[in-house]
Parts: sequence; C-alpha cells; structure tokens
Amino acid sequence: MRKLAWNSFTKKIHIKAPIELLYQSWTTEEGICSWFLRNAIYEREGTRIAKDSLIQEGDLYTWKWHNWDGEEKGKIIKVNGTDLVQFSFAGAGVVTVTLEQKENAVLLSLTQSNIPLDEKSKLEIFYGCSNGWTFWLANLKAYLEHGILLNETEIDLRGFELAGYEFVNM
Repeated sequence: MRKLAWNSFTKKIHIKAPIELLYQSWTTEEGICSWFLRNAIYEREGTRIAKDSLIQEGDLYTWKWHNWDGEEKGKIIKVNGTDLVQFSFAGAGVVTVTLEQKENAVLLSLTQSNIPLDEKSKLEIFYGCSNGWTFWLANLKAYLEHGILLNETEIDLRGFELAGYEFVNM
C-alpha cells in the first residue's frame, strides 16, 4: 500500500460527461471559468489567447477566484490534447490532472505534488489545497452532470477571517 505523505496528495472522482468536455473544462479559459474561476487569463508568448482556445505547453496563466482577492500565476507544463494537463501551482507545486474513460464515466485524477514540507505549507498547501480540490472537483461534477454550481458567487465571504478554512463552498 502506498503511504500518505505531506509532499503530495491525490483526489479522484468519476464524472458522467464526455471526456472531450472534461478536457476543455480544464484547458480553455471559457471552460475553467465555467466551474472554477471568476477570471482566467492565458498568455502565449506575451499575447492573450482566445477564451475558447486550448492551452499549450509553456502558456502562462493568471487565475482569480470568487471570494478571494489574491491571484495565482503559473505555467502550463504539459498538455496532450486529450486526457492530461499539468501546471505549476501554489509556488513550487505541480498539479497533474488525468482523465480516463471508464464504462459510463470518466475517472478524473488530480495529484498536487512538490509540496514543501515546512509547517506553513503543510497547513496552507497540503491541508488547504487538498480540501479546496475536493470541493472544486465536486463542483465540476455538479456542473457537468446537473448544470448547477455549488460555489458561492453572490455572498461576499472575504470579510470572514477564516473563510477559506471554514466555508465549504468558497
């Protein structure tokens, strides 16, 4: 049995949707903003790419969420056009998303790795991102299978000091 460790985690979920739609939900600005982000900008060689264009290796991104004033900047490390996307995330970390067609659903696996082992990273990245990805993958499933979003977009949660740790639909 593989042991749990502080430097990475994996989250998995079955989603009943076409694999192509799942891939586009991760690899286009339009797709990723439909279920995950308030705003996303992808740039290739200094030029913003179209909202419906697939990202490519080397593209840079800037992401902004609802209910959080910060932003995440990173780089697309790897994409294959069908079932894999990998990007830098949370400083030194890497997120890898794979899609595998099963009988009547797609198995989405998300691994966040290269998490630093200091106490702050254990709390904010391992604990925080692990909880966050659990919610966001459930949100993606709800959106693609039932057309609903579970994340809060109408109530401003930024005034709650521990909102990111207490609200399950941040």
